[in-house]
Amino acid sequence: MSLNVASPHVTRFRALVERKLGLSFAADKQDFLADVLRSRLEKTGEAGDIYLALLESPASGAEWSLLGELLTVPETYFFRHYDQFRAFAEVALPDRMRARQTTGRLSILSAGCASGEEPYTLAVLAQEVIGALPWDVSTLGVDINPAILRKAVEGRYSARALRQTSAEMQQKLFSRQHNDYVIDEAIRKAVRFEERNLADDDTSFWIPESFDIIFCRNVLIYFSAEQAQALVDRFARALAPGGYLFLGHAENLRGLSQGFHVCHTHETFYYRRRASDEMVRKEPISAFEAPPISTPLEDVLDGSISWVEAIRSSSERVQSLVGKPARASTNARAPGKLHWNLAPAFDLLRHERFAEALAAIRTLPPEAANDLDVILLQAVLYAHTGKLGEAENACRHLLGIDELNAGAQYILALCCEGNGDNDAAISHDQTAIYLDPGFAMPHLHLGLLARRKNDLETARRELQHALTLFEREEPSRLLLFGGGFGRDALLALCRAELIACGGGAS
Repeated sequence: MSLNVASPHVTRFRALVERKLGLSFAADKQDFLADVLRSRLEKTGEAGDIYLALLESPASGAEWSLLGELLTVPETYFFRHYDQFRAFAEVALPDRMRARQTTGRLSILSAGCASGEEPYTLAVLAQEVIGALPWDVSTLGVDINPAILRKAVEGRYSARALRQTSAEMQQKLFSRQHNDYVIDEAIRKAVRFEERNLADDDTSFWIPESFDIIFCRNVLIYFSAEQAQALVDRFARALAPGGYLFLGHAENLRGLSQGFHVCHTHETFYYRRRASDEMVRKEPISAFEAPPISTPLEDVLDGSISWVEAIRSSSERVQSLVGKPARASTNARAPGKLHWNLAPAFDLLRHERFAEALAAIRTLPPEAANDLDVILLQAVLYAHTGKLGEAENACRHLLGIDELNAGAQYILALCCEGNGDNDAAISHDQTAIYLDPGFAMPHLHLGLLARRKNDLETARRELQHALTLFEREEPSRLLLFGGGFGRDALLALCRAELIACGGGAS
């Protein structure tokens, strides 16, 4: 049968796959979808309309199980991204043991477990942490692909699956059978496997507060936004308060959930479910009553090196490079969907009249004090006018409402640097980048910090990232976070700093 990506059958098949399996296929994967549909039509001998109608019927379970096998191509290995496993063993597991000490039971879920390397790794580390203590630890791996689950149950792997496993651990955990490595029987028995569709809201499985730790790495990236949010909601429901969620390195909960705290240890990020007594703070702050600030920025800075000071000390050089005043584009618009008229404040920001912009914000109604756009703008203005304490307070308030706000994390990085705590500044910049990988400013800030530490390799890497991202950064974000400089000036700054670090400036 002839099918192409524009075929109505492929379009309908794509929609069914997204609704039933939660899998979202981008435009460059449409040929793959067409090939899978074509092969199933040839195998079943059904016409396209009849086959698609079958998929919509209640009797389609077996076919969907097969499609789950065909549409998911797992690639994993033992101890993959070991930084997360260190956080699991050294933070999450001990914390949950303290929380469960009266019951002596822990429940761990590997969602989208593929061929079992991840849940077996979790079981190994859990046994090492618990040792001879009388704990009952349940480790469950679930996946939609029945063929790959059969391999997981068998526990037989190639050398490639052990490429990040030390020789000592290989000898301890595996036996050789011809060219294969077979997992130790005690570890194999410590893990259960089930075929499950993560897109199904099965209330008999997603029991409230039933899991202590969930690993779901590199799964959400294949889900549609709607299905990803629904799955995260199920995780939040099924995790005990204080329980932990580990996602893939390219995944985060920004825009999906406010039910978790973001954690940053062991050079990785993960999440802890908010406990019942950790309510989101929504009390107003008194920033609107702060006195106007009319002193120029250069006079209020206390002499400590900060990003704003670094940018301003470079402004003359940058302006000579670009040949025009370093101001944001007058076509830039304020970010976000605003509930208040912030146009006057943004116009003043555009012209670097920061104290007047703060005064304009103070004219807003008192209830605007809890609006995320208002708080973030206020934090930016305080940072630009050297009021780092007020900027930090505004960011803390904002993060109490939206903990995954990348902009607030970046402004906190500026505050920490201004207060002489560069390590904390780096951590906040890294968090901002994790939450929003396309955010250019924290990359630039990290590059400047690294250069001052003479860490030229890191400086070159971060400045090159910033250079690339500034090319496509949104004008509204350049206006809000650019420190008064527009795209051309920031690009010129990146190039100049790269040259100073011994790197190219292309």
